[in-house]
Amino acid sequence: MCFIASTRVPHVHARTRRRRLWLSFNEMSSSGAHNFSEIDKLRVRQLNNIEMTSGQSVFADREFSQTEILNQIEGVILRIVTSLSKDEAPALVVPNRSSWANVSFNDAIGLQMSSEHCVTTIRSDCPSSATKSAQILKILSVIYTLVQSNSYATKRDIFYSNTQLFSSQRSLDAIIDDISCMLKLPRRSLHVLATSKGLISGDLCYLEADGTRIDSRSTSAAVSVSSNISGITNIVSSAKFVLIVEKDATFQRLLDDDACTKLSPCIMITGKGVPDVNSRLMVRKLWDTLHIPILALVDADPHGIEIMCIYKYGSVAMSFEARSLTVPSVMWLGLLPSDLQRLRVPRDSLIPLTKRDESKLNSLLKRPYVASQPDWQKEMELMQQSQVKAGCEDAAPWWKS
Repeated sequence: MCFIASTRVPHVHARTRRRRLWLSFNEMSSSGAHNFSEIDKLRVRQLNNIEMTSGQSVFADREFSQTEILNQIEGVILRIVTSLSKDEAPALVVPNRSSWANVSFNDAIGLQMSSEHCVTTIRSDCPSSATKSAQILKILSVIYTLVQSNSYATKRDIFYSNTQLFSSQRSLDAIIDDISCMLKLPRRSLHVLATSKGLISGDLCYLEADGTRIDSRSTSAAVSVSSNISGITNIVSSAKFVLIVEKDATFQRLLDDDACTKLSPCIMITGKGVPDVNSRLMVRKLWDTLHIPILALVDADPHGIEIMCIYKYGSVAMSFEARSLTVPSVMWLGLLPSDLQRLRVPRDSLIPLTKRDESKLNSLLKRPYVASQPDWQKEMELMQQSQVKAGCEDAAPWWKS
Protein backbone atom coordinates (compact mmCIF):
# COMPACT_ATOMS: atom_id res chain seq x y z
CA MET A 1 0.00 0.00 0.00
CA CYS A 2 1.18 3.54 -0.61
CA PHE A 3 0.07 7.13 -0.36
CA ILE A 4 -0.24 9.37 -3.36
CA ALA A 5 -0.89 13.08 -2.99
CA SER A 6 -1.28 15.94 -5.41
CA THR A 7 0.36 19.32 -5.18
CA ARG A 8 -0.58 22.88 -6.07
CA VAL A 9 -0.75 23.03 -9.87
CA PRO A 10 -2.50 25.27 -12.39
CA HIS A 11 -6.28 25.16 -11.91
CA VAL A 12 -7.12 22.66 -14.65
CA HIS A 13 -4.43 20.23 -13.51
CA ALA A 14 -5.39 20.51 -9.86
CA ARG A 15 -9.08 19.92 -10.59
CA THR A 16 -8.40 16.86 -12.75
CA ARG A 17 -5.96 15.43 -10.25
CA ARG A 18 -8.34 16.00 -7.33
CA ARG A 19 -11.11 14.19 -9.24
CA ARG A 20 -8.83 11.16 -9.80
CA LEU A 21 -7.78 11.21 -6.17
CA TRP A 22 -11.39 11.37 -5.03
CA LEU A 23 -12.28 8.34 -7.16
CA SER A 24 -9.38 6.46 -5.63
CA PHE A 25 -10.48 7.68 -2.21
CA ASN A 26 -13.92 6.11 -2.77
CA GLU A 27 -12.39 2.88 -4.08
CA MET A 28 -10.37 2.67 -0.90
CA SER A 29 -13.45 2.12 1.25
CA SER A 30 -14.49 -0.95 -0.78
CA SER A 31 -11.09 -2.57 -0.23
CA GLY A 32 -10.86 -1.54 3.44
CA ALA A 33 -10.66 -5.09 4.82
CA HIS A 34 -7.48 -5.78 2.89
CA ASN A 35 -5.96 -2.45 3.89
CA PHE A 36 -6.74 -3.01 7.57
CA SER A 37 -5.23 -6.51 7.47
CA GLU A 38 -1.98 -4.89 6.28
CA ILE A 39 -2.20 -2.36 9.12
CA ASP A 40 -2.76 -5.21 11.59
CA LYS A 41 0.37 -6.98 10.32
CA LEU A 42 2.33 -3.77 10.76
CA ARG A 43 1.02 -3.41 14.31
CA VAL A 44 2.16 -6.93 15.19
CA ARG A 45 5.67 -6.20 13.88
CA GLN A 46 5.86 -3.02 15.96
CA LEU A 47 4.68 -4.81 19.10
CA ASN A 48 7.41 -7.40 18.56
CA ASN A 49 9.92 -4.56 18.34
CA ILE A 50 8.70 -3.23 21.68
CA GLU A 51 9.26 -6.62 23.32
CA MET A 52 12.77 -6.77 21.84
CA THR A 53 13.68 -3.38 23.35
CA SER A 54 11.78 -3.72 26.64
CA GLY A 55 14.99 -4.36 28.54
CA GLN A 56 16.13 -0.84 27.66
CA SER A 57 13.17 0.69 29.53
CA VAL A 58 12.49 2.79 26.46
CA PHE A 59 8.95 3.55 27.56
CA ALA A 60 9.71 4.15 31.23
CA ASP A 61 8.34 7.54 32.23
CA ARG A 62 7.84 7.72 35.98
CA GLU A 63 5.96 10.40 37.83
CA PHE A 64 7.79 12.50 40.41
CA SER A 65 6.32 12.99 43.88
CA GLN A 66 5.58 16.39 45.37
CA THR A 67 8.46 15.90 47.83
CA GLU A 68 10.96 15.10 45.05
CA ILE A 69 9.99 18.20 43.08
CA LEU A 70 10.16 20.51 46.11
CA ASN A 71 13.51 19.02 47.13
CA GLN A 72 14.97 19.79 43.70
CA ILE A 73 13.89 23.43 43.92
CA GLU A 74 15.09 23.73 47.50
CA GLY A 75 18.47 22.39 46.40
CA VAL A 76 18.83 25.28 43.93
CA ILE A 77 17.84 27.84 46.57
CA LEU A 78 20.21 26.29 49.12
CA ARG A 79 23.13 26.69 46.71
CA ILE A 80 22.22 30.34 46.21
CA VAL A 81 22.01 30.96 49.97
CA THR A 82 25.35 29.21 50.43
CA SER A 83 26.96 31.49 47.84
CA LEU A 84 25.52 34.58 49.52
CA SER A 85 26.80 33.42 52.94
CA LYS A 86 30.30 33.33 51.43
CA ASP A 87 29.88 36.83 49.92
CA GLU A 88 29.87 35.25 46.46
CA ALA A 89 27.55 36.20 43.64
CA PRO A 90 24.99 33.40 43.11
CA ALA A 91 25.21 31.58 39.81
CA LEU A 92 22.77 29.19 38.15
CA VAL A 93 24.10 26.40 35.94
CA VAL A 94 21.78 25.45 33.06
CA PRO A 95 22.47 22.77 30.40
CA ASN A 96 22.89 24.18 26.90
CA ARG A 97 19.74 23.18 25.02
CA SER A 98 20.79 24.57 21.64
CA SER A 99 23.97 22.61 20.94
CA TRP A 100 24.11 19.41 18.89
CA ALA A 101 27.29 18.61 20.83
CA ASN A 102 25.07 17.99 23.88
CA VAL A 103 22.94 15.41 22.09
CA SER A 104 23.40 11.71 21.34
CA PHE A 105 21.24 9.54 19.11
CA ASN A 106 19.61 6.24 20.03
CA ASP A 107 17.43 4.33 17.55
CA ALA A 108 14.95 3.35 20.25
CA ILE A 109 14.69 6.77 21.90
CA GLY A 110 15.72 9.43 19.42
CA LEU A 111 17.74 12.53 20.27
CA GLN A 112 18.58 12.58 23.98
CA MET A 113 20.75 14.88 26.03
CA SER A 114 24.14 13.35 26.81
CA SER A 115 25.04 12.71 30.43
CA GLU A 116 28.18 14.78 29.90
CA HIS A 117 26.93 18.04 28.45
CA CYS A 118 28.21 21.59 28.27
CA VAL A 119 26.40 24.15 30.40
CA THR A 120 25.65 27.86 30.54
CA THR A 121 26.39 29.75 33.76
CA ILE A 122 23.93 32.52 34.59
CA ARG A 123 25.52 34.92 37.06
CA SER A 124 23.49 37.40 39.09
CA ASP A 125 26.35 39.93 39.10
CA CYS A 126 26.80 39.95 35.33
CA PRO A 127 24.84 42.71 33.48
CA SER A 128 24.14 40.42 30.52
CA SER A 129 22.56 37.66 32.64
CA ALA A 130 21.30 39.39 35.80
CA THR A 131 17.78 39.78 34.38
CA LYS A 132 17.57 36.14 33.36
CA SER A 133 18.77 35.11 36.82
CA ALA A 134 15.95 37.14 38.39
CA GLN A 135 13.44 35.64 35.95
CA ILE A 136 14.49 32.08 36.80
CA LEU A 137 14.23 32.73 40.54
CA LYS A 138 10.79 34.30 40.13
CA ILE A 139 9.49 31.32 38.14
CA LEU A 140 11.04 28.88 40.63
CA SER A 141 9.10 30.67 43.36
CA VAL A 142 5.86 30.38 41.38
CA ILE A 143 6.47 26.69 40.65
CA TYR A 144 7.26 25.96 44.31
CA THR A 145 3.93 27.53 45.37
CA LEU A 146 2.00 25.64 42.67
CA VAL A 147 3.49 22.28 43.62
CA GLN A 148 2.97 22.91 47.34
CA SER A 149 -0.71 23.73 46.82
CA ASN A 150 -1.15 21.06 44.11
CA SER A 151 -2.52 23.69 41.75
CA TYR A 152 -1.72 24.59 38.16
CA ALA A 153 -1.11 27.77 36.14
CA THR A 154 -0.67 28.41 32.45
CA LYS A 155 2.48 29.97 31.04
CA ARG A 156 0.31 32.86 29.95
CA ASP A 157 -0.90 33.39 33.54
CA ILE A 158 2.70 33.59 34.75
CA PHE A 159 3.66 36.02 32.00
CA TYR A 160 0.82 38.44 32.75
CA SER A 161 1.49 38.27 36.48
CA ASN A 162 4.67 40.27 35.87
CA THR A 163 4.97 41.63 32.33
CA GLN A 164 7.67 44.09 33.42
CA LEU A 165 10.03 41.25 34.40
CA PHE A 166 9.41 39.06 31.35
CA SER A 167 10.19 40.70 28.03
CA SER A 168 7.96 38.35 26.04
CA GLN A 169 5.91 35.18 26.28
CA ARG A 170 8.49 33.41 24.15
CA SER A 171 11.36 34.22 26.53
CA LEU A 172 9.30 32.99 29.49
CA ASP A 173 8.56 29.72 27.63
CA ALA A 174 12.29 29.17 27.07
CA ILE A 175 13.08 29.85 30.74
CA ILE A 176 10.50 27.30 31.89
CA ASP A 177 12.14 24.71 29.64
CA ASP A 178 15.55 25.71 31.03
CA ILE A 179 14.25 25.18 34.57
CA SER A 180 12.79 21.81 33.62
CA CYS A 181 16.15 20.78 32.17
CA MET A 182 18.11 22.20 35.13
CA LEU A 183 15.93 20.37 37.70
CA LYS A 184 15.88 17.19 35.58
CA LEU A 185 12.10 17.11 35.83
CA PRO A 186 9.56 16.83 32.99
CA ARG A 187 7.75 20.09 32.37
CA ARG A 188 4.40 18.65 33.43
CA SER A 189 5.85 18.02 36.92
CA LEU A 190 6.34 21.78 37.34
CA HIS A 191 2.53 22.31 37.35
CA VAL A 192 2.88 24.84 34.52
CA LEU A 193 0.55 24.21 31.59
CA ALA A 194 0.68 25.48 28.03
CA THR A 195 -2.34 26.23 25.87
CA SER A 196 -2.36 23.65 23.09
CA LYS A 197 -2.43 24.65 19.44
CA GLY A 198 -2.98 21.13 18.10
CA LEU A 199 -6.23 19.49 16.98
CA ILE A 200 -7.35 15.87 17.07
CA SER A 201 -10.24 13.95 15.50
CA GLY A 202 -11.41 10.43 14.81
CA ASP A 203 -12.13 7.26 16.78
CA LEU A 204 -11.10 8.42 20.25
CA CYS A 205 -12.70 8.88 23.66
CA TYR A 206 -10.99 9.79 26.96
CA LEU A 207 -11.32 11.64 30.27
CA GLU A 208 -9.52 14.93 30.94
CA ALA A 209 -7.84 15.54 34.30
CA ASP A 210 -10.85 17.61 35.45
CA GLY A 211 -13.27 14.78 34.63
CA THR A 212 -14.45 16.21 31.30
CA ARG A 213 -15.30 13.43 28.85
CA ILE A 214 -13.96 14.00 25.34
CA ASP A 215 -15.56 11.90 22.61
CA SER A 216 -14.40 12.86 19.13
CA ARG A 217 -16.35 9.91 17.72
CA SER A 218 -19.59 11.82 18.23
CA THR A 219 -18.61 14.78 16.05
CA SER A 220 -17.08 15.34 12.63
CA ALA A 221 -15.29 18.42 13.96
CA ALA A 222 -11.86 18.35 15.57
CA VAL A 223 -11.24 19.03 19.26
CA SER A 224 -8.27 20.85 20.78
CA VAL A 225 -5.44 18.73 22.13
CA SER A 226 -5.51 18.72 25.93
CA SER A 227 -3.24 21.10 27.86
CA ASN A 228 -2.68 18.41 30.51
CA ILE A 229 -1.78 15.22 28.66
CA SER A 230 -0.51 13.43 31.77
CA GLY A 231 -3.96 13.86 33.31
CA ILE A 232 -5.73 11.99 30.48
CA THR A 233 -7.22 8.63 31.52
CA ASN A 234 -9.64 6.00 30.25
CA ILE A 235 -8.57 6.17 26.61
CA VAL A 236 -10.92 4.15 24.43
CA SER A 237 -10.39 3.66 20.70
CA SER A 238 -10.87 1.11 17.95
CA ALA A 239 -8.50 3.00 15.66
CA LYS A 240 -6.23 0.95 13.43
CA PHE A 241 -3.68 3.74 13.07
CA VAL A 242 -2.89 7.37 13.91
CA LEU A 243 -2.30 9.87 11.10
CA ILE A 244 -0.11 12.87 11.94
CA VAL A 245 -0.90 15.72 9.55
CA GLU A 246 1.69 18.49 9.29
CA LYS A 247 -0.51 21.44 8.34
CA ASP A 248 -3.86 22.63 9.61
CA ALA A 249 -5.00 23.36 6.02
CA THR A 250 -4.39 19.73 5.00
CA PHE A 251 -6.00 18.49 8.22
CA GLN A 252 -9.13 20.58 7.61
CA ARG A 253 -9.28 19.41 3.98
CA LEU A 254 -9.20 15.79 5.12
CA LEU A 255 -11.94 16.54 7.67
CA ASP A 256 -14.05 18.19 4.94
CA ASP A 257 -13.55 15.10 2.78
CA ASP A 258 -14.77 12.98 5.72
CA ALA A 259 -11.46 11.12 5.87
CA CYS A 260 -11.99 9.91 9.44
CA THR A 261 -15.14 8.09 8.32
CA LYS A 262 -13.74 6.73 5.07
CA LEU A 263 -10.54 5.60 6.77
CA SER A 264 -12.43 4.58 9.88
CA PRO A 265 -11.36 3.55 12.36
CA CYS A 266 -8.44 5.96 12.65
CA ILE A 267 -7.26 9.01 14.60
CA MET A 268 -5.97 12.21 12.94
CA ILE A 269 -3.90 14.82 14.75
CA THR A 270 -2.15 18.02 13.68
CA GLY A 271 0.28 20.29 15.49
CA LYS A 272 -0.40 23.02 12.91
CA GLY A 273 3.16 23.09 11.61
CA VAL A 274 6.04 22.73 14.05
CA PRO A 275 4.30 20.80 16.86
CA ASP A 276 4.00 22.16 20.37
CA VAL A 277 4.95 19.93 23.30
CA ASN A 278 1.33 18.98 24.01
CA SER A 279 0.78 17.68 20.46
CA ARG A 280 3.95 15.58 20.74
CA LEU A 281 2.94 14.31 24.18
CA MET A 282 -0.48 13.35 22.80
CA VAL A 283 1.03 11.33 19.95
CA ARG A 284 3.29 9.59 22.47
CA LYS A 285 0.33 8.97 24.80
CA LEU A 286 -1.63 7.34 21.97
CA TRP A 287 1.35 5.16 21.06
CA ASP A 288 1.99 4.09 24.66
CA THR A 289 -1.70 3.30 25.20
CA LEU A 290 -2.85 1.85 21.88
CA HIS A 291 0.37 0.57 20.24
CA ILE A 292 -0.99 1.13 16.76
CA PRO A 293 0.98 2.37 13.71
CA ILE A 294 1.72 6.11 13.64
CA LEU A 295 1.86 7.50 10.09
CA ALA A 296 2.99 11.00 9.07
CA LEU A 297 1.61 13.09 6.19
CA VAL A 298 3.88 16.08 5.56
CA ASP A 299 4.83 18.32 2.64
CA ALA A 300 7.52 17.06 0.30
CA ASP A 301 9.89 19.81 1.37
CA PRO A 302 12.76 20.06 3.89
CA HIS A 303 10.65 21.76 6.54
CA GLY A 304 7.91 19.14 6.34
CA ILE A 305 10.52 16.39 6.71
CA GLU A 306 12.02 18.14 9.73
CA ILE A 307 8.60 18.40 11.40
CA MET A 308 8.10 14.65 10.92
CA CYS A 309 11.55 14.07 12.44
CA ILE A 310 10.56 16.12 15.50
CA TYR A 311 7.63 13.77 16.15
CA LYS A 312 9.79 10.71 15.52
CA TYR A 313 13.20 11.60 16.97
CA GLY A 314 12.64 14.80 18.94
CA SER A 315 14.51 18.09 18.91
CA VAL A 316 17.77 19.36 20.35
CA ALA A 317 15.98 21.90 22.55
CA MET A 318 13.77 19.25 24.19
CA SER A 319 16.25 16.35 24.09
CA PHE A 320 16.24 16.20 27.90
CA GLU A 321 12.62 14.98 27.69
CA ALA A 322 13.15 12.55 24.82
CA ARG A 323 11.69 9.53 26.60
CA SER A 324 8.28 11.16 26.97
CA LEU A 325 8.17 13.07 23.68
CA THR A 326 9.60 10.94 20.87
CA VAL A 327 7.85 8.16 18.97
CA PRO A 328 10.56 6.32 16.98
CA SER A 329 7.90 4.09 15.38
CA VAL A 330 6.54 7.01 13.29
CA MET A 331 6.52 6.15 9.57
CA TRP A 332 6.67 8.54 6.60
CA LEU A 333 3.46 7.94 4.67
CA GLY A 334 3.80 10.88 2.28
CA LEU A 335 4.11 13.20 0.47
CA LEU A 336 7.31 11.60 -0.87
CA PRO A 337 9.56 13.28 -3.42
CA SER A 338 9.36 10.03 -5.41
CA ASP A 339 5.54 10.40 -5.46
CA LEU A 340 5.98 13.45 -7.65
CA GLN A 341 7.78 11.37 -10.28
CA ARG A 342 5.37 8.46 -9.95
CA LEU A 343 2.40 10.82 -10.41
CA ARG A 344 4.19 12.46 -13.34
CA VAL A 345 3.42 15.90 -11.99
CA PRO A 346 4.60 18.46 -14.58
CA ARG A 347 7.84 20.08 -13.46
CA ASP A 348 6.49 23.58 -14.13
CA SER A 349 3.76 22.83 -11.58
CA LEU A 350 6.27 22.24 -8.80
CA ILE A 351 8.01 24.82 -6.61
CA PRO A 352 11.79 25.36 -6.89
CA LEU A 353 13.79 24.92 -3.69
CA THR A 354 14.88 28.20 -2.13
CA LYS A 355 18.34 28.83 -0.66
CA ARG A 356 16.78 28.35 2.76
CA ASP A 357 15.30 25.01 1.64
CA GLU A 358 18.68 23.87 0.34
CA SER A 359 20.36 24.84 3.61
CA LYS A 360 17.74 22.97 5.64
CA LEU A 361 18.00 19.90 3.39
CA ASN A 362 21.79 19.82 3.72
CA SER A 363 21.39 20.10 7.49
CA LEU A 364 18.88 17.22 7.58
CA LEU A 365 21.18 14.94 5.57
CA LYS A 366 23.86 15.45 8.24
CA ARG A 367 21.55 14.59 11.15
CA PRO A 368 22.58 11.46 13.11
CA TYR A 369 19.27 9.70 12.56
CA VAL A 370 19.38 9.82 8.74
CA ALA A 371 21.92 6.99 8.61
CA SER A 372 19.35 4.72 10.27
CA GLN A 373 16.76 5.54 7.57
CA PRO A 374 18.33 4.77 4.15
CA ASP A 375 14.96 5.05 2.37
CA TRP A 376 14.44 8.52 3.82
CA GLN A 377 17.95 9.47 2.78
CA LYS A 378 17.22 8.40 -0.81
CA GLU A 379 14.05 10.52 -0.84
CA MET A 380 15.96 13.57 0.43
CA GLU A 381 18.74 13.02 -2.11
CA LEU A 382 16.10 12.80 -4.83
CA MET A 383 14.75 16.17 -3.67
CA GLN A 384 18.28 17.54 -3.70
CA GLN A 385 18.77 16.34 -7.27
CA SER A 386 15.40 17.53 -8.59
CA GLN A 387 15.63 20.90 -6.76
CA VAL A 388 11.83 21.03 -6.41
CA LYS A 389 9.33 20.71 -3.57
CA ALA A 390 5.56 20.24 -3.23
CA GLY A 391 2.83 20.77 -0.66
CA CYS A 392 -0.01 18.40 0.15
CA GLU A 393 -2.81 20.86 0.89
CA ASP A 394 -4.90 19.16 -1.80
CA ALA A 395 -3.96 15.67 -0.61
CA ALA A 396 -6.36 12.76 -0.44
CA PRO A 397 -5.65 9.26 0.90
CA TRP A 398 -5.02 6.60 -1.76
CA TRP A 399 -4.64 2.99 -0.66
CA LYS A 400 -3.21 0.71 -3.33
CA SER A 401 -2.65 -2.97 -2.94
